[in-house]
Amino acid sequence: MPKYLIEREIPGAGSLTPEQLQAISQKSCGVLRHLGPQVQWVESYVTDDKVYCVYLAPNAELIREHARQGGFPAQRISEVRRMIDPTTAE
Repeated sequence: MPKYLIEREIPGAGSLTPEQLQAISQKSCGVLRHLGPQVQWVESYVTDDKVYCVYLAPNAELIREHARQGGFPAQRISEVRRMIDPTTAE
């Protein structure tokens, strides 16, 4: 299954409270349940003004639909072509 990195511009994301992050996560999970098991949220990274999400999905259009239904921004959706880490240097 292809892996995608989604860049979401959310001003003040790093200042969201745990309760706000929980509400956003619950909304996302509800939309994912509606879309079915073919799209999966792996994890997200919250910075000051952006959230970077990792998803597994058969195509980027399904991720766009998740964003549309959830009311989430998705400024950039990039398919991960390869992963590297320190062991790649060995």
